[in-house]
Amino acid sequence: MPQEGRTIATDWNIIPAGSEVMINGNIYIVEDRGGAIKGNVIDVFVGTEAESIERGVYYTEVYIKEPGKSLKTFSL
Repeated sequence: MPQEGRTIATDWNIIPAGSEVMINGNIYIVEDRGGAIKGNVIDVFVGTEAESIERGVYYTEVYIKEPGKSLKTFSL
């Protein structure tokens, strides 16, 4: 079950399932792929559709935690 503040959807060819990702200081886990998520796009799960519309679309640096390595910068 997706959880607000934890679950994100990505293109698993870019950021695989189970990856830990830091966005704006918050850690999220890739748990969904979403039908419209292609390429360098991340969908952050929020509680309601109204909240997702309110938050809108924004661009930021994303850090991917790789096992045994430091965080890797990934810009979206």
